[in-house]
Amino acid sequence: MTELYDAIGTGYALHRRPDLRVARSILAALDGCASVVNVGAGSGSYEPRDRFVVAVEPSAVMIRQRPRDAAPVVQAAATALPFRDGAFDASTATLTMHHWSDWRSGVREMARVARSQVAILTWDPNATGFWLVDDYFPEILDTDRRIFPSMADLERELGPIRVGPVLVPHDCTDGFLGAYWRRPEAYLDDSVRQAISAFHKLGDVEPGLTKLRSDLESGAWRRRHAGLSMLAELDLGYRLVTRARPMT
Repeated sequence: MTELYDAIGTGYALHRRPDLRVARSILAALDGCASVVNVGAGSGSYEPRDRFVVAVEPSAVMIRQRPRDAAPVVQAAATALPFRDGAFDASTATLTMHHWSDWRSGVREMARVARSQVAILTWDPNATGFWLVDDYFPEILDTDRRIFPSMADLERELGPIRVGPVLVPHDCTDGFLGAYWRRPEAYLDDSVRQAISAFHKLGDVEPGLTKLRSDLESGAWRRRHAGLSMLAELDLGYRLVTRARPMT
C-alpha cells in the first residue's frame, strides 16, 4: 500500500476532495463517539472536525499532503495499530481496506482499538452494472472482486454488522473510481486516473481508453447511457459497514 500511494499520492489531494454528502453518512455512523482513529487516512478526507481524531497513514507522500490543521497523524500500517485496546470510541476506514496487506488483520485491529463503533466505507464485490468496468475496463472488475472482502467476509471478522448503501452523486467531488459515472470524459484525463488506484494496477489502459474515446466521439456512449443524465445519484456498490460494540 505504501508503494502504491507513494506513486499516486502526488496529485491525490487535487482530485480526491471529500464529498459532503458521502461525509454525512460516515459522520452519522460516529454519532456519540468523542474519539476516532482514522485508519488509512491519506490526506485527511472524511475526518470529523468536531471531535478528537488521530490519523494512521503508512505513506509519507500522503502525509505531506495533509492540511496544516488536520488531525495528528501516526505513520503506521493498519495491520499493526500502535494503540492500546479500546483506545478510541470508534475506528474508521474509507476506501482503503482493499489496499492493506492483510485486510483481516487490519479489521481486527480496528475492532481492537475501538470501544464502541467500527465504520468502514468499502465496495461490495457482488455489485454489478457500472459501465466503466463492464464495457471498457473489465480487468478492474476482475481485480477488485478478488481484493475486496464481501459483506459476509466482514461479518465473519466483526460479528453482526449493518450495511448501508452510499449513493454516488453525479457531481461527486471525491474522485474515486465510480465518481465520474455521469462525466465519462473525466476518465480520459491522465491526472484524474492518477488519483484512482485501480488504474495503476492495470498493465495497459490504452485499449479501454481508445474504446471510450471513440464511443464518446461517435455519440455511442450517450445513446447507450442516455438514462444516466436524468439521475442525480447512483448505487455503484459502495457500502458503509458498521458494527456497534458495547461501551466499557
